[in-house]
Amino acid sequence: MVENHGGNDLLDTTDCLEAVGVFKGWKNFFFLIVLLCLLLLQVSFHLVDRGYIKIDGQLYGDEPAVGPSEPAEPNKPTEDAETVEPTEPAKTNEPTEPSEPEKLGESVEPNEPAEPNELAKSSSALRWIEPRIRSTAPQMQYAGQWVPKDFITFEQLTLLISIVNAVLILTAALYCLTLLFSLKVSMNGRLGGINHISRAFFLSLLMFVLLLPWQRMFGSVVTGVVFTPEELVKWYSGKTDDILDVALYYLRFSGYGVLMLLLLILSQLRSLRWAKAILRRLEII
Repeated sequence: MVENHGGNDLLDTTDCLEAVGVFKGWKNFFFLIVLLCLLLLQVSFHLVDRGYIKIDGQLYGDEPAVGPSEPAEPNKPTEDAETVEPTEPAKTNEPTEPSEPEKLGESVEPNEPAEPNELAKSSSALRWIEPRIRSTAPQMQYAGQWVPKDFITFEQLTLLISIVNAVLILTAALYCLTLLFSLKVSMNGRLGGINHISRAFFLSLLMFVLLLPWQRMFGSVVTGVVFTPEELVKWYSGKTDDILDVALYYLRFSGYGVLMLLLLILSQLRSLRWAKAILRRLEII
């Protein structure tokens, strides 16, 4: 009976190890999705905060919306390029008053007419300079921007934030459940590493609770990390130069997200230590 009991324990441990392997793979997959969603929320916030999203014909921010530059008419020369007028030859029939060098006995040569080759070179230079000035004008307007014009509209950003919020909440819930099942398997199979997996589960549970949009139910009393586009625009339009308001604004949309990233990374690191502790206890490594 003792031998049969030992064989059953070995079989149970093997089954628990197989379950741990499955949960570990899904845990890592959910971790990557949650991480990506949190980063997309931060990118969306910074796009609106920096004024790269056009809303109702103008950008939110100090800089006005920059529209496409009108092409210059081909017949009109540009401001920078000056037309070269050919010099008229001096008329030899009309008498001219002698200048001071002539009074002194010095000879002055008459002005020579411009050669036709020079006129052709000047006109070709104008034709080469004019399109370059028109092409570099919009580039100078967007030199300080790291996002191209019309990269994303506000309607597209609204759809993106809605999809990211839904995926983020569902994936974070699955991540917590995966860690919970891993904890139960470790306890039932006596695999070890209970300290690490317990800490990882509670960190993920705290992250999941803070992610939920509690402001939709409790107003401004409790605020979650997930935000809607309307809420983001409302906070941004109401931002003032007061230091306290600016600090609360960035803590709400940027600092809160960084805290969630920190909790997620700490939970993942604890789960990795749990996996290593199981392997050490079973003397695999």
